[in-house]
Amino acid sequence: MAADIQKLRNIGISAHIDSGKTTLTERILFYTGRIHAMHEVRGKDDVGATMDSMELERERGITIQSAATFAIWGDHHINIIDTPGHVDFTIEVERALRVLDGAVLVLCGVAGVQSQSMTVDRQMRRYNVPRLAFINKLDRSGANPARVTEQLREKLRLNAVMMQLPIGLEADFEGVIDLVTMKAVRFEGDGGEDVVEGEIPADQLGDAEIARETMLDAVSMFSDELMEAILEDSVTEDLIHEAVRTGTLAMDFTPVYLGSAYKNKGVQNLLNAVMRYLPAPTDIENTAVDLSNDEATIRLESDPNKPLVALAFKLEDGRYGQLTYLRVYQGQIAKGMSIFNSRSGKKHKVGRLVRMHSDAMEDIDSASAGDIVALFGIECASGDTFTDGSVQVSMSSMHVPEAVISLSVKPVDKKAQENMSKALGRFVREDPTFRSEVDRESGETVISGMGELHLDVYVERMRREYDCEVETGAPQVAFRETISRRADFHYTHRKQTGGSGQYGQIVGYMEPTEAGQDFEFVSKVRGGNIPTEFIPSVEKGFVSCLQKGRLIGFPLQGLRVVLTDGKSHSVDSSDNAFQAAARGAFRDTYGKAKPIILEPVMKLEVEGPGEFQGALLKTLLQRRGNVIGTTEEEGGFCRVEAEVPLAEMFGYATELRSVSQGKAEFTMEFARYLPASSDTQQELKEKYKSQLVIEED
Repeated sequence: MAADIQKLRNIGISAHIDSGKTTLTERILFYTGRIHAMHEVRGKDDVGATMDSMELERERGITIQSAATFAIWGDHHINIIDTPGHVDFTIEVERALRVLDGAVLVLCGVAGVQSQSMTVDRQMRRYNVPRLAFINKLDRSGANPARVTEQLREKLRLNAVMMQLPIGLEADFEGVIDLVTMKAVRFEGDGGEDVVEGEIPADQLGDAEIARETMLDAVSMFSDELMEAILEDSVTEDLIHEAVRTGTLAMDFTPVYLGSAYKNKGVQNLLNAVMRYLPAPTDIENTAVDLSNDEATIRLESDPNKPLVALAFKLEDGRYGQLTYLRVYQGQIAKGMSIFNSRSGKKHKVGRLVRMHSDAMEDIDSASAGDIVALFGIECASGDTFTDGSVQVSMSSMHVPEAVISLSVKPVDKKAQENMSKALGRFVREDPTFRSEVDRESGETVISGMGELHLDVYVERMRREYDCEVETGAPQVAFRETISRRADFHYTHRKQTGGSGQYGQIVGYMEPTEAGQDFEFVSKVRGGNIPTEFIPSVEKGFVSCLQKGRLIGFPLQGLRVVLTDGKSHSVDSSDNAFQAAARGAFRDTYGKAKPIILEPVMKLEVEGPGEFQGALLKTLLQRRGNVIGTTEEEGGFCRVEAEVPLAEMFGYATELRSVSQGKAEFTMEFARYLPASSDTQQELKEKYKSQLVIEED
């Protein structure tokens, strides 16, 4: 652990799929001396990148789980988390950014800002994470860093400014011109480890001077001292660094760095920028709620002498039991000490404390505020807060998106049945976006997640890690039901069966809410016609009806219930009576409110050679897609953005490969729920009715 917390950096490397994040991390580990040989993501040597430790990751050439490591650069200590780019594993990015202080946003020099770049940017903003941008793959045909920087400004609304210019591009990419030092920087040696500074090539000197002026103009907005120095022509490198750091930490400025991780160019300069401009733990304001003081917000200090506060942000079931990743926000954690879970109140003893290096680990005795470590043998949930017991505080957890796709899984034999329940128990604990439940009516085990690939990976992991063969049913889309107009209710629940009976009368109406709201309950009862203690019972009764709509048996959303009046009985009214009244009112009124079916609509981005543009558009239109726009990219590529119902997207990867000779790729993420077409609604209703008939028989 670095003695000085100011010399500590917690950074994440995030980007759209296939932008080169894992390759960049591999180079960082090599240049910081953490590894002694570099391997590629889809390497021919069958080793694979260090951070892709899972066999599935190496086979598919994608990152599935975020992996943590640490390195030392100069006198700085860096904790690095390499995150997946695929939207199906977006929770890995979400929980990494929740605990990181800064991030590197990696962009492909050819494709530029892509759909997942936008998602990652939204996540960074959600957790106020300052970032640097690194434009990668400048050795590829069609690379254009100036265009990508412009896209950062237009599409992500970032104040992005190039801190470097490339020396050559595509096959001629040699190095970069540093606009702060005004030196040409080349990377020599077998692995690009020798950084050689020299004079700027004469034919690029004019461009470099113009670019430096632009950079200084933008940076001087964050420093009066620098502005004066520009006017007096006495600019120093330190003044520039200070102003860039101020703008970056305020999230008002995004420095842009250039390189090609695969060709070992530009990585050392990026590392220097991480140290100079991204925040130390003390530069970030972290808060928690004080459970002993009516959940008042308190500020945490990155001080090792304060009471311990740490957040469990990721769980893994390792060879030695549950591995819990912790970010220490305040105080110290050490082997042998007792820690307390703020949610459950349980006391735990810290046994083994480690620092992670992908799937390897290094034992340590203690860790202080600002550090990211892992510990074994503690049962907890993702998002739990741990303290030393002297304070009662809790930190906010991360945002967890809703699942959009389900699949039924059935074990092939009794042995597989036992292994499947173990596997699902572990996966649900590890991944908050992965759900598993038993359908009460069919008795089938249903798993839900963020997409086909997400569920496919978990089914494959069951087979490999738990020797559990399962049969999968057809994927099921997470439809929703809602109402489309107001409907009044006036319902009396009365039951008399000897002794005290049940009585509850409720009056009010149901109506649609604004888009995006799930359920709202409003009580306008006056004069005590319904005793105050029974109003929550009415709400509880309506809430119990939301899990299963009466149209196709899917959950309801977008419903507001307004309770205006009612009646009670001094003896026969009870909690159960008013819950039953609410359920009865719902049954009677739901059909009158003109219920409709909503389907999840996905935001889709398809990229491929321009010659296939017509074929790409055709595949989307055939799947009820709404094309938002098409963009012609340099290098003969085109990009199509569309919104397509998820129900139409099964098997799309195969079709896309066949129409584009395997040259096109797509990314997809959930956009919103919209009313399904009348044909789809009719088909779903008939299917549901026939199921009910079979069950009754």
